[in-house]
Amino acid sequence: MRDIVIKDARVVNEGKTLRDTSILIRNGVIEKIFRDEVPANILAQADVIDAGGKLLLPGVIDDQVHFRDPGLTHKGDIETESRAAIAGGITTFMEMPNTIPQATTQELLEQKYTRASQVSLANYSFYIGATNDNLDELLKTNPSNVCGIKVFMGSSTGDMLVDNVDTLSALFSKSKMLIATHCEDEQIIQANIALAKEKYGEEVPISEHPKIRDTSACFKSTSKAVELAKKYGTRLHVLHLSTAGEIALFEAGPVKNKKITNEACVHHLWFSDSDYERLGTHIKWNPAIKSANDRLAIMKGINENRIDVIATDHAPHTLEEKNQTYFKAPSGGPLVQHSLIAMLELSRQGKISIEKVVEKMCHAPADLFGIEKRGYIRKGYKADLVLVDAARWTVSKENILSKCGWSPFEGESFYYFVNQTFVNGNLVYENNNPKAIGTFHESTKGERITFNRNQS
Repeated sequence: MRDIVIKDARVVNEGKTLRDTSILIRNGVIEKIFRDEVPANILAQADVIDAGGKLLLPGVIDDQVHFRDPGLTHKGDIETESRAAIAGGITTFMEMPNTIPQATTQELLEQKYTRASQVSLANYSFYIGATNDNLDELLKTNPSNVCGIKVFMGSSTGDMLVDNVDTLSALFSKSKMLIATHCEDEQIIQANIALAKEKYGEEVPISEHPKIRDTSACFKSTSKAVELAKKYGTRLHVLHLSTAGEIALFEAGPVKNKKITNEACVHHLWFSDSDYERLGTHIKWNPAIKSANDRLAIMKGINENRIDVIATDHAPHTLEEKNQTYFKAPSGGPLVQHSLIAMLELSRQGKISIEKVVEKMCHAPADLFGIEKRGYIRKGYKADLVLVDAARWTVSKENILSKCGWSPFEGESFYYFVNQTFVNGNLVYENNNPKAIGTFHESTKGERITFNRNQS
């Protein structure tokens, strides 16, 4: 493996932007960071990439994706969605268990790891899923090589709704693993569905979605999760906050100092309920996209370090599935290819700094999960890196990589694009024309990430 030098980049890392900075990559690891001229003997023995002042960021770590593999691969699979992720600057993903079959046993979980080792261009980890009756299986999970336990505290996906109080108490009290929760109260949701059907029958408009999966459903369930975690000292991570009210349940401060953390998703930072008329079920997510005030509060929570990480909840469905009526259209949509670029666009709009984007999408996930040697541009760390260039371009079907072939961002124009993505020191993607799909180098695959956690 030849040395690589990325020369004269604008490095965004650990709260600073450093111009005229160069990185030496050796054997997949960041060997040295140069703030001055790179010695000629090092350049002579390396493949040199002249960044020419482009942004160089740590690879994005997305702690919540649904890649649909196995059993739902007509929507997406680990191979196709990891390619889309790489093209979007995501070098590590953590994937959810609600596939077919559901990853609720150690055997089924390991099958997903085996598949990823064969086809994933990005680094990977997989959650094991909780049910009302698989506690013994969950407690076997190895915290050093599995990202966490996923608990749907508000969901009707198969048998993965965990609503038994005794089960939740046992899990929160006995687990040494990080528990990641989807928090919406199912009883409130079902009551709201009944009210909507009384008014509209089966033809409920999509605009009712944030009223059906409303703020009270989110707040009640999130409150319950936080209450349990505080009672038992559990390591809790609440996924995809969508309301202003939930944010008050969490403390501000560095993620390293917290045992109870949370996540915001790109779609809750970009869209609001005013977009349902234009985009319909294409922006139907659970939890629902809510008001512009909720969107503002989520961004404020990020900037005040009350919200800890930014992720995608990437969840592709086919257009045929999404173009159905409200109750038939599934929730979720593809986001990994455009999440970093969308956040950099929000930075250009003055809503968040580039340094904060990197903190929440790269550094904080690494710290929160205890990922070993990733998430930063540091000597001795794995060379998961993203080179970002600037050129105005528009998202279209011709440049979408997710297997489902569409994006809620279609028609949006962005200023930045991913020029090159490195995974474990390997250049796996490069693109000089954002209007088209770039080139993948697929001879090497991603790695299973490991974790260094204090389990006390």
